Amino acid sequence: MMEALRILKNLNVAPRRTIRVALWGGEEAGFIGSRGYAGKYLEDPKTKEHKPDYDKFAVYFNMDNGSGRYRGINLQHNEMARPVFEEWLKPFAPLGCSTIAIGNTGGTDHLSFDRIGLPGFQFIQDQIEYGRGYHTVMDTYERLVMSDLRINAIITASLAYHAAMRNEKFPRKPVMNLPVQGNN
Repeated sequence: MMEALRILKNLNVAPRRTIRVALWGGEEAGFIGSRGYAGKYLEDPKTKEHKPDYDKFAVYFNMDNGSGRYRGINLQHNEMARPVFEEWLKPFAPLGCSTIAIGNTGGTDHLSFDRIGLPGFQFIQDQIEYGRGYHTVMDTYERLVMSDLRINAIITASLAYHAAMRNEKFPRKPVMNLPVQGNN
């Protein structure tokens, strides 16, 4: 994510919206960092009342599956985002990044935003030693796949830039207001 920002800075672009990078702590202990951020700035966790930054929030992109190359993105059942990602990922199809999966992927920080109705997405990545070395003492710098990380940074920079320049809000999942049982 830091490399994506470096790319945008070196291109001297001027996005219309702020692009933030967050390096969370406590994901494995219940999304402590991302959930804390969402609760402090976006939605009160007790009252579910939206805070001022909720309506300013555009989109959240998450990378948390090691150093494998991006192959696409999970839509989190947000079918309305498909046409946006189809357009934004077109240039990266020759690099193998074109999959747009409707499903929900769990276990990482994008869920802190998705659960409160904000668009949060996790990239689909190659599983490089994920089950064997990730989050262990073997998870060290020299095991990173730098060529994949460079490509991931370019794709992240592109998507972040497009999101920051977009005229309209990023598509959000429709809110389903289901009737409460017994109140028919």
